[in-house]
Amino acid sequence: MGTVPNRYREVADVRAVVQRVSQAAVHVGGETVGAIERGLLVFLGVARTDTLADVQYLARKIVDLRIFEDADGKMNLSLRDVRGAMLVVSQFTLLGDCRKGRRPSFVAAAPPDKAETLYRCFIDEIEQFDIPVASGRFQEHMHVALVNDGPVTLLLDSTKLF
Repeated sequence: MGTVPNRYREVADVRAVVQRVSQAAVHVGGETVGAIERGLLVFLGVARTDTLADVQYLARKIVDLRIFEDADGKMNLSLRDVRGAMLVVSQFTLLGDCRKGRRPSFVAAAPPDKAETLYRCFIDEIEQFDIPVASGRFQEHMHVALVNDGPVTLLLDSTKLF
């Protein structure tokens, strides 16, 4: 796989955009390949330097995020607490580096074989928490439809940069 140049190390981490949704679906070629009702839509980007530990950390973090409202209207409940579902969509563009020029560089993104393995490991980790999981199709052109509840959208990464 080679090494990642130092200038890209700071952006090399599993990244996720997490959206609280009342419903979400992903379509490939007009076919619905994954859909959920109340829960979380997670766009997942895997970096060259990522490991299983990064994926496991992020899975636990997301499942236990207290971002659903309790009876008092406070964000105090997790996905497990509300018995929600998760839709996971692979998105290598989360590793795009736009700091130089006008065209994003994706050199920090994991190659497809590694990215797909860790993407599937992330889904397996979520399922171990007894969370219903739907997913997109890896390396396919997808259309994602969602109703963001709140809206609530969070950025997470395995190296805790944000």
